[in-house]
Amino acid sequence: MKIAISGKGGVGKSTLAAALALLSARQGQKVLALDADPDANLAAALGIPEDKQAEIIPISKQVALIEARTGAKVKQYGQVFKLNPEVSDIADAYAFVHQGVALLVLGAVEQGGSGCACPENVLIRALVMDLVLNKNEALIMDMEAGIEHLGRATSRGVDCMIVVIEPGQRSIDSAYKIIRMAHEIGLKNIRFVANKVNGTNDEEFIRNAFPNHDLLGVIPYSEEIRRNDRNGLSVLDGLSDEMMNRFEEILEKLK
Repeated sequence: MKIAISGKGGVGKSTLAAALALLSARQGQKVLALDADPDANLAAALGIPEDKQAEIIPISKQVALIEARTGAKVKQYGQVFKLNPEVSDIADAYAFVHQGVALLVLGAVEQGGSGCACPENVLIRALVMDLVLNKNEALIMDMEAGIEHLGRATSRGVDCMIVVIEPGQRSIDSAYKIIRMAHEIGLKNIRFVANKVNGTNDEEFIRNAFPNHDLLGVIPYSEEIRRNDRNGLSVLDGLSDEMMNRFEEILEKLK
């Protein structure tokens, strides 16, 4: 199972990604969670303690690794470097394992824009492609508000893209942009999860915005999840049976 999760910033992508990753690990699967959002909240959502989070160095900041694999110096222009660097061992060597979930944080590439042909970006794109196409474990990708790290070659290995939506027009507009970009690279299996839903009016607002698409799941606005975030716990810690069932049903529908 290779799942990409996207949506407008703040809608709860990391919440859903962490829940699916932790539940999959509890079911005995080997799980790799990939934080591809520059805002990088997945470690906290998984419940990794703050002192341990500080030990996680994003791949984009692993200067020695980038230079060794691409043959080029970071932040130096006009260089010739490898466009297909060796990346197959990176997940095993650099992932942080917590509650059965191996977390790999990509981090942000600071120079040249999102499409820069810089060593950091080349390594990250090669890594994502390898994880999607060549790894056997479950892969859950917490994407930024788009599909920056995916391309046509990678898309054939993604089983499903989940777009997380909250009951607001900006979230709806962002979802349509993501759908358009996904179609452009050949991603066809696109599902939707409604999050932070407070009553039937919120749910109807989202359903009316996507009349031709069934929702994969509906997650109510939750003080439990807010409490866990404040207390540095994982999204699943101490959840009520009802909330836990919401996440379990989403995971079951993905199988």
